Amino acid sequence: MRDTILVTGGAGFIGSNFILSWIRERRSPVINLDLLTYAGNPANLASLEDNRRYRLAVGDIGDAQFVANLLREHQPRAIVHFAAESHVDRSIASPEPFIRTNVLGTQILLEETRRYWAELWDEDRQAFRFLHVSTDEVYGSLGPGDRPFTEGAAYAPTNPYAASKAAADHLVRAYHCTWGLPVLITNSSNNFGPYQFPEKLIPLMTLNALEGQPLPVYGDGLQSRDWLFVEDHCAAIRTVLENGRIGETYHIGGNSERRNLDVVTAICDLVDEMRPDPAIGPRRKLVTFVEDRPGHDRRYALDAAKMARELGWRPSEDFDSGLRKAVRWYLDHPAWAESVRTGAYLDWIRQNYVERGAS
Repeated sequence: MRDTILVTGGAGFIGSNFILSWIRERRSPVINLDLLTYAGNPANLASLEDNRRYRLAVGDIGDAQFVANLLREHQPRAIVHFAAESHVDRSIASPEPFIRTNVLGTQILLEETRRYWAELWDEDRQAFRFLHVSTDEVYGSLGPGDRPFTEGAAYAPTNPYAASKAAADHLVRAYHCTWGLPVLITNSSNNFGPYQFPEKLIPLMTLNALEGQPLPVYGDGLQSRDWLFVEDHCAAIRTVLENGRIGETYHIGGNSERRNLDVVTAICDLVDEMRPDPAIGPRRKLVTFVEDRPGHDRRYALDAAKMARELGWRPSEDFDSGLRKAVRWYLDHPAWAESVRTGAYLDWIRQNYVERGAS
């Protein structure tokens, strides 16, 4: 077996950060399997174009023959599965792509992986790993005084995206229990950092604040999330891949709960500091409350004690230091932001925010 790893969805936000950090921290090659949908941006990995340890394979995890051929050609020792439709609002507007990619696509990837793994020599079969990257949203919502979710918490997804990821988690676990496929599952908190598609909260608010545009906040803005800097997430995944126990689930949390409104005002203050503009004035005045989305979970938080106890991992960034890095990155990379804010993106923003109205 070669030392190669296969990463699915590696041109997306977390996947591209993972590949960049892997090439920087490890010596083994990476194959990036990505369909390059709207949120998959090969420009995120432009710095690796001439790197002999990186290759982009444009294809669909739901294409069984393509996946099978890729596995036979490159003989990876591990698969890190990021590929997913991942935006809750889009899943509410159109659930079908989430079922097709996150559920059916994951099942096809698992089946082709099982067949590949079953034909490996004993030593290579023992060394192989399939790491599935999931989300805290599979557990549903916490009450204000509830303790964060542990790895044994019951699944209770409340939107199509979360339900599709929950189904994928169950499939991964089933392939381990039924066939012995050596899997690992990680559930993470809300990620933020460089290369995040600007439909998500932090890049959307940063770019709108920079331009003096309205900052649309759902409902009362008091929904709470645990935030995790993406580079910490990537380090945690590497740790689980190398040292995690087969069949186990690991929570990767940032220990940084914040209300959405507080995140937005913190971004306003940072943009005011880094890009003051007298014509715009204090960015906090741009906050605009819009109609809440259906089934909006009030609070997410993960207990990451198992990661610390078993694998010695803890986040290196707190929310404030990570947010400062993230905001600075978006302000310093206007060409990247402009390149992904296409007509289709603007149509989505109009549909999802403008048409909700402001209060």
